[in-house]
Amino acid sequence: MDPQPPPVYSEPAVPVVPVRAGYNFRAVAVVWFLAGVIDVLIGLRFLLKLLAASTQSAFVDFIYGITAPLVGAFRGIFGDSSQGSYVFEPSSLVAIVVYALIAWGIVALIRIVTAPRGSRPLAR
Repeated sequence: MDPQPPPVYSEPAVPVVPVRAGYNFRAVAVVWFLAGVIDVLIGLRFLLKLLAASTQSAFVDFIYGITAPLVGAFRGIFGDSSQGSYVFEPSSLVAIVVYALIAWGIVALIRIVTAPRGSRPLAR
């Protein structure tokens, strides 16, 4: 009888996963969260004005009070149009877009500044 060769053991194959260049995920998440809150509040303002919500309501007054400074910088770009008490306020829509673009720029800057030196992001 021929002796059998001893069994050969090998390491299990571990898939190689490409690692993205690290950056500060928490700072990016905070920026997107704040931009989301601001955009939602301005979106509520737009809908409340469009649907002629009563300013006698504490909630409506609160939303208008919080968002007035956020939308104020964009007043006058386009004129508001109204029919009765229904108001179409394009300055709110412009504010939503501008704040989203600002957040995108801040996130891009965070990724650039906090990525490890010499690393390159992987293509998506």
